[in-house]
Amino acid sequence: MEIIYSNSKLEKQCNNEKDAKKLFGGNESLALSLLARINALKAAEVLKDIIVQTNFHFHNLHDKGKSKYQDYFAIDVKSRKDPWRIILRPLDDNKEPFDPCNIDEIASVVEIVEIEEVSKHYE
Repeated sequence: MEIIYSNSKLEKQCNNEKDAKKLFGGNESLALSLLARINALKAAEVLKDIIVQTNFHFHNLHDKGKSKYQDYFAIDVKSRKDPWRIILRPLDDNKEPFDPCNIDEIASVVEIVEIEEVSKHYE
């Protein structure tokens, strides 16, 4: 799968162990887990390959009336016990968001995702 990053700093954090460790305050375990998740995304043929892996806890984001994260999804960086998540959205072949974004219908054809951010849940 192709990955597009929302900015170059995020791309460095997701692809460089030193930058990932800095993001997580020196936590090497979280940094290595982030790099592993990114590698899994890259290795996947379509988004459904990620969705079916229950340990990733793929889920849509509910923003309670706000539209900032409409049509965005998240996977855990490490586990449900850790607050860190990777926020992403599926893109079509033209690198545009799906409209409508019905994940059940598009998961088996999505080959491009945009990573919006890596952040702590509820921050």
